[in-house]
This record gives sequence, C-alpha cells and structure tokens, in this order.
Amino acid sequence: MAFRGGNTAASDVAPGSPLLSLLLLLLLSLSARAAGALLEPVGGQLLPYDRLYYSGVRAYFTQEWDRAAEFLERSIATRAELLQVRRGCHDQCEAAAAGDSARLDSADGSLWDLAVFGLVQRRAECLKFCLEQRVTPSAIPPVSLDIQYEFTNRNPYNYLQVTYYKLGRLEKAVSAAQTFFVSNPSHLEMRNNLEKYRRMKGVREEAFFDREKERHWTLHDSGVLAESISDWPRAAEAWRECVNETLAATEDCRANCAGEALQPSEEDNQLTGTKGLYERAAGLSLQLLSCRQSCVSLVATRPGRISPIEDFLPSLLEHLHLAEFKAGALQGAVMSVRAYLLFYPEDPETLSNLQLYLRTPGGSTPESAQPREDISRYVHRSLLEKKLLYFAMENLGFKFTDPDLWTPESVIPESLHESWRAEKEKLDERQAEGQREGETDDSGFYAGGPITLPGVSITMDDATLNGTNRVVLDGVLSPEECRTILGLATAAASSGDGYRGRRSPHTPHEKFQGLTVLRALRLSQDGLVSAAEAQLLYDLGERVRSLLQSYFRSPSPLYFSFTHLVCRTAVTGDQEGRTDLSHPVHADNCLLEPDTRQCWREPPAFTHRDLSALLYLNDDFEGGDLFFTDRDAKTVTAVVSPQCGRLVGFSSGPVNPHGVSAVTSGRRCALALWFTLDRLHRDMVSRKQCAGLHHRPENHKAMDHTTLRAYTQQRHDQTDYFSVQSVHQPVVHCRGCAEFRKTINNTDHYVIMYQGEL
Repeated sequence: MAFRGGNTAASDVAPGSPLLSLLLLLLLSLSARAAGALLEPVGGQLLPYDRLYYSGVRAYFTQEWDRAAEFLERSIATRAELLQVRRGCHDQCEAAAAGDSARLDSADGSLWDLAVFGLVQRRAECLKFCLEQRVTPSAIPPVSLDIQYEFTNRNPYNYLQVTYYKLGRLEKAVSAAQTFFVSNPSHLEMRNNLEKYRRMKGVREEAFFDREKERHWTLHDSGVLAESISDWPRAAEAWRECVNETLAATEDCRANCAGEALQPSEEDNQLTGTKGLYERAAGLSLQLLSCRQSCVSLVATRPGRISPIEDFLPSLLEHLHLAEFKAGALQGAVMSVRAYLLFYPEDPETLSNLQLYLRTPGGSTPESAQPREDISRYVHRSLLEKKLLYFAMENLGFKFTDPDLWTPESVIPESLHESWRAEKEKLDERQAEGQREGETDDSGFYAGGPITLPGVSITMDDATLNGTNRVVLDGVLSPEECRTILGLATAAASSGDGYRGRRSPHTPHEKFQGLTVLRALRLSQDGLVSAAEAQLLYDLGERVRSLLQSYFRSPSPLYFSFTHLVCRTAVTGDQEGRTDLSHPVHADNCLLEPDTRQCWREPPAFTHRDLSALLYLNDDFEGGDLFFTDRDAKTVTAVVSPQCGRLVGFSSGPVNPHGVSAVTSGRRCALALWFTLDRLHRDMVSRKQCAGLHHRPENHKAMDHTTLRAYTQQRHDQTDYFSVQSVHQPVVHCRGCAEFRKTINNTDHYVIMYQGEL
C-alpha cells in the first residue's frame, strides 16, 4: 500500500526571507549530523521553528525517517510554545505600561509626541527583554509568509503521516493524517489514506483525532449537542466556557499580531512606502489594528472552511443567555443578555427577553445590573479600533474589511455610507430584475470582438456556453503544430524536467507532467529539444494573447501571468470505480465556497489573474472534458470536449467556475495560459529572458540530467531575472535579484541559491 500524502506538500516549502534562504542553503550543503548540531537547544531557549521545519523536510526527502519525525515534531511544539511566550510577554508588558496612558493625557503641546515615542520605546524594550529570556535571538524575528502558510495549512502533519507510516508507528500516522485532513477536507489522497488506515488491523478509532483542535470549537460542539437533547445545565456550562475560550483565543491572536503576523504585503496601502515619519508610523499602527480586528474572523473560522461564522461571539452569547435561563441560572442569563445588547442594543427580541428575565423571581439583582465586564472591555476596545481604521479609510486611503456585522453605523463615516448605499441600490435593482448574482462580471472584458487570425472560427460563445465572457475557438493550431508540441512535451519529460512520474496534485489516479516556456527554450539551447519546437511553444502564447485580447475587447493590454504546457496521463489499472475529477471545480482568481456561493478574492488564490485560456493539443484519450458550473460547483452549465487546435478562453473570476472530468484512458495535453491586466504582475521572466535563449552557448556539448541542472543553476546566477517552478506553484519572478535566486532540485522542492550580503 502506497501513501503519497507527504509528496504533495513538497513544493509548498518556499521560504521568503534572505535569512531563511541562507539557512536553507546551509542545511542543504552540510551533512545531516552537522546540520543537526546547529539545532540543539541553547540554555533551554526556543530555537527558530522554521529552521527545525526545514531540517525535518530535508530529512524527509533523504528518507531519514527518525530525524524527520524528530525535527517536524520539534517545529510544531516550538511554534506552539513560542506563541504562548509571545502572549505572556504581551500581557506582562501591557500591565507594566498601565500608567503610560495617564502620562499621555498630562502631556501638552509639542511634548505629546515625545510622550508617545517614550511609550513605544518602553514597550519595545519590555518585549525584547521578555522574549530574550525564553527565545534565542534568531527566533525572535517573524518567519516568512510561506512558513506561516505551511503551518496554518497544517502541512507539517502531511509530512508526518508518511514519516510515521514508514516507521511503522501507525497510530501516530493516523493522528497526523486526521489533523491534516481536518484542515484540508478536499485533499483526495489523504482521504484515501484515512480510509485505508480504517481497514487496517490494530488501528483503534481513538487514533483518529485532531491534534490541533481548538478548545472553543470542542466546547461549541458540546453546547450544540447539549441543546439538542435539552440538557440545559450542561449546555449553559458549555456555552459559558466557549465564550471564555473564544475570548482567550482572540487575545492569543491579537498578541501575535505584534510579532509574526504583522508583515506588510504587496496589497497594503501606500502609507508604509512614504518617507514621512508620521505617515510610516500611521501605516504600521493601522496594519497592527487591522491585524487585531481580523482575529475575529480567524477565531470564528473552522479548520477546513474558507469563511468564518458571522457574528460568532454575539451568537455564543445568545445561546448562553437562553441556556442559562432554561437552566434556572437567572443572574447569569441577565448578565449574558445585557452583554449581547452591547453588540445589538436595539434588538427587539433580546430586549423582550431581558424584560422577561427581570420579571422572573431572582432575575433582578445588583450583580446582574451590568453586563459581563470582559465583554464590555471587548466591545469598547473594538469600537475604538474601528473608529481609527474607518478614519484611515476615509482620509488616508487605507484598506480595511470590517469582520463584524454589529459595528454601529455611527462609527462609519458618512462618505463611506454613501458609496456603500449606491452599491447596494445597484445590487437591489439587479435582484429586483431577477438577475442572478453570478451573471455580473466586473472584469472589464466584453465578449464579441473581432477574430484577428485567419482560419480561426467561433464554435461556442456566451449564449451556447450559458455564461458570461466565455468562448471556444477552433482552428488556432494546425494538426502538424499539435504533433510538434506533443513531441516537445514527450521529449522534455524524458529529459529530466522534474515532473517525471509525479502524481497529479488533484488526483492519485493520474500522472502529471509540465513544461514552462522558459524551460523549453533552455532545453533547446542545450540541444535537448528542437529549437523550432521551443520557438513554436513561445509563439503560441503570443497567438493566444492576440486572439483573446481582441475577442474580449480588453480594456487595457493583456500581459502574460503564467504559461504552462500540461499533460495528464491516466494510471493504467487504477481507473475502476473512479468518482473524482481530474481537476476539482474552482475559480482562477478567487477561493470558491460552494455552500455560500461566494468567491473570496484573497490569497492563496492568484488574485492578479484576469483572463484564462486552454489550448488543446489532442483528443486521443477518454474523459478529460472541461466543464463550467454555477457557483454551487454542482450545476453544470456547459461542457467543452478537447481537440487539436481548440482554444477555450474565459474571464478568471467568480462568474466562471470550472473543472475537468477524470481522464480515464490515454494522455490529455493542453497549453494553459493566464493573463493579467496588471503590468506589475506580468511574467517578465519568460518574455524577457526568452529573447536571449535562441542560440546555443559557445563550446556546447551534450549534457546529462545532472550536468544540465548544474548548468541551469549557473545560468540563473548570471542574469538579473530568475524563474522557479514547482509542481503546485506558478512561476516566481523578480528583477535585479542580486541577493538570492531560486531553482529547483531533483526532489521538486525549493533550493535557495544565495549571493551578496544579508
């Protein structure tokens, strides 16, 4: 029995800071024993958990299973302990600064800013001193966003389940698999692994537990269960503890915002990029406040779900006061209902409940005259933060998404109200006309433009495809061109492309092979594939871009975002009883949530993609049809069968969810292209570098796979542009990257090549 869960996570290991990059290079160049020596605890202080994680991943790929288990477990435990240390230091320094607000109030005129600077410096010194007692200096700086994603997505457990299986420690493998699967419920291979574990002798049901389960979710489920059987005392206790644990989890998250979570992204507003001191200070403080507000959503989002439970804390209080009343705990019920009214002070049903509780004997007491103190502090602090953030939205151009529905309208500036009212009126008008939400495409594309290439015909348009901004064009490639590109795909795969033999990231029943334009041109330069074939692959991208830019009447020039030649091959003997898809239903620039029919344009979705295209090369296979669906991911609205020279183009947003049916026999090949309207996100690597790769290097000679890879790394070091491709991630590119460069090693996870000074 083969377990493959860990392999699918390998390409996600992508450190993003120069320090981590240098470290990974060191770990890959040192012996296993020497690398381990760097990671021994010093005086009981916590080590950087990202380094421990990298060591575990490295041991995993060298099949040192005991070391892999040790370092992966240490990374998980160290991260958890680090978060607790940060929370403790946050509370300690906050208590120590209790008198600073009084000093700020007494400061006047030009001395006020000095008082603020003094407060910030004292807080910084306090946190630094506190952390240094428990954490090594190298573990204090925030880890990269990539590492944050790895742990948020529970990828360490993906590696651990394979590691423990190899070690024969089945119950630990089961718990690791269950922990990963809870956060990744659509991961087909892990689902299959869990089913196989359940059929194994000696595996107890108790082994299937979530190691990362948060206590407030356990209490939430207990409260729901107790309510369902009308066990009101037990329900009241569960909801009371759930409220307390939710507040504690929120505080843990907020404390972490000043450490690991506070990292500016490309989408952040311009404040932190300006040179003025106050503008930069405002930008950093607003990022901190926004992060703290987002903790509401993070705590209210179940593992494996995209969106949070709306009004989570108020809903808990609603459950609590009803359960307390039915359990006879009237004083607690009155305090809880008063706490709920802090969020919705004019809610008629809750006000009616309050009057009922007060009229009931034992309900009106001096102790119950006020709401819960912890909820009062929570609401007061949140409102102060919201006022600052909305002020910044109105006056400083800051982007903020309020996680709460209960925010009073008085907190929101009137100018923002007006713009929102205008948007709501437009939406109401569309709904009154009976239009579905999914029919509105705000991409800026408008299908129906001219076809600029002779011999190309429109086979299906919006009407026949039952959607918006969709088209099927035939005749884009000749049969000879299809054969040429198919030959290129075969030759590149057999020349050490790095994808050979890899399972598809979407199903274990198909194998996946891929080739980027840049790699094809490099292979042609080194004599491993025909230069004419590589040139044709490059030219096809330009052909597709020209056709779609014209047909969709692009509002601005289309830029290449990512281009990939992809072949999926059905695994012989592994097709019986298949119910999965070759590619699950998804949208290309947002995270589709079928249950709510929402599509969230946020990472890890490729939010910069605007237009998608698939150019098919063959039809000598079974299955593999492209299909479009409604936002429920179930209602199929159109089906397109691949054939040589057929091009499918569509806008990348929520109006065009799509998937691919299972390839049950043969090999399906297509050129996948994504385009962007944002010049900053263009794939300038391939297009810039390709111009200089049409001639072979001097003194060229045939190279084997190892020599070719070393030569490719050398070429990376000699250019100001670099490209990296993994099984799951798109091309990564930058310009003038003299500090470090990335390429891929033989195990398909990242190797960091470092140059320059830190």
